[in-house]
Amino acid sequence: MNFTKKDIAKIIYNNLKKNKEILKDQFLKSKNEIGFFYLDDLLPENLALEIHGKFPNVKDSVQRKSIREFKFTAFQMNKYDPLLEEVIYAFQDKEIVDLVSEICEIESVFPDENLYAGGLSLMKKGNFLNPHLDNSHDKDRNRWRVLNILYYVSPNWKLENGGNLELWPKGLNDQQMTIESKFNRLVVMATHKYSWHSVSKVTSNDVRCCVSNYYFSNETLLASDDFHITTFRGRPNEKMKDFLLRADNKLRSTIRKIFKKGIRENPHQYKK
Repeated sequence: MNFTKKDIAKIIYNNLKKNKEILKDQFLKSKNEIGFFYLDDLLPENLALEIHGKFPNVKDSVQRKSIREFKFTAFQMNKYDPLLEEVIYAFQDKEIVDLVSEICEIESVFPDENLYAGGLSLMKKGNFLNPHLDNSHDKDRNRWRVLNILYYVSPNWKLENGGNLELWPKGLNDQQMTIESKFNRLVVMATHKYSWHSVSKVTSNDVRCCVSNYYFSNETLLASDDFHITTFRGRPNEKMKDFLLRADNKLRSTIRKIFKKGIRENPHQYKK
């Protein structure tokens, strides 16, 4: 069967709807720190495996390597198998966006057809993502980024493989909590000025694959939220790296105060 965006969206919607109260309770219990929920077995196993099988190789993706991060991304979706675009935009179906916003009790939520910082994420052995806050806005700085939608599709992924999502609900001086990047798992997390998160270093020879979307809103999640660039920090044991990243954050923030949309347009968006 050739699954379309509508087919996939219907399955996602029904699974979220069936588990709505459990997911809502999970999100609201964590809302005062970093609100999140996760749902396993989101799609039929054969479809999730097919999605994984259509992922590009890292050599056909865009490498992002610095002291902040080391990963691969793919977002110019017409270069890849059509199924990947179908599944990405299934998460942007209005019924799903409205249901997720209802679960999280967030009003006026919108998807991002430009896939600004979204799309596909691939992480191979040695890849990592340091603790960070996501950029507060969309590409035009009109709406606030409020939710991070992550769908993991690497079969047989284990906790010890690394590449797992880490949340720092009490800040970087406390212990992080780990959400395993389990096959066929959906994770939804809030993004605001305190939602520090990271990805642990991949130790497996396999590639961790993730379908990524962001939702935006006309309103901030927190009254105290203000504009910020993607802000990176070192882990608690990375003192020198943390010093360098703080300096890097300050420099990039200064540039953005002068150039509202940066010196150049961020290339991480789908040019249709």
